[in-house]
Amino acid sequence: MHTAVNLWPLLGIAVVVAGFLLRANPVLVVIAACGVTGVAGGLSPVHLLASLGTAFVKTRNLPLILLLPLAAIGLLERAGLKEHAQASIARIRSATTGRLLMVYLLVRELAAAFGLTSLGGHPNMVRPLVAPMAEAAAEARGVKLDDAMRQRIRAMSAATDNVGLFFGEDVFVAFGAIVLMQTILRAEGLEVDPLRMALWGIPTAVTAFLIHAWNLRRLDARIFGAQR
Repeated sequence: MHTAVNLWPLLGIAVVVAGFLLRANPVLVVIAACGVTGVAGGLSPVHLLASLGTAFVKTRNLPLILLLPLAAIGLLERAGLKEHAQASIARIRSATTGRLLMVYLLVRELAAAFGLTSLGGHPNMVRPLVAPMAEAAAEARGVKLDDAMRQRIRAMSAATDNVGLFFGEDVFVAFGAIVLMQTILRAEGLEVDPLRMALWGIPTAVTAFLIHAWNLRRLDARIFGAQR
């Protein structure tokens, strides 16, 4: 006999989707989703509040983990980090926006392949260093960037970080997705070596690098084409 599964608690997912579509306050959306899920799951109000309180106590140090690095980056920017980065890249005559981002893509992908996923990121690397250097690389070659092109360069800098991390970490043998796939396959009676699974991520990582590098070359052509 099969036990019936209560699917009503999944209404919390609908609340999250609706809240983000309406651009409501994320904190209120999450609390509302927890409330809907708890009520649909048969939890009493007291038990629901106790669960929320327990979760808050367990994660109360999380804001410090997020805010302290941001405060340090803010102090560095105030001390001229962005200006120093732009001046440094301007001294390299052969540097272009696309070439700079290709180098960062390679470093990001190789670092992620060895498990160093924290070596990069949007708030601590792209915004204060990579994006300003990419803009400076174009301006150092006499290109006057309008606001649309400046935003495009910043978006491509963020995309470069995403591509390098996403496809690089697939090569890391202790990556969570590889462990998850091994666990699922083992439950189905299939024994798979995690190292072999990680090695099969190399062709995908190389292909992703080549495709994104081509997009970066197109970005260079668009930058200098707009200048003409």
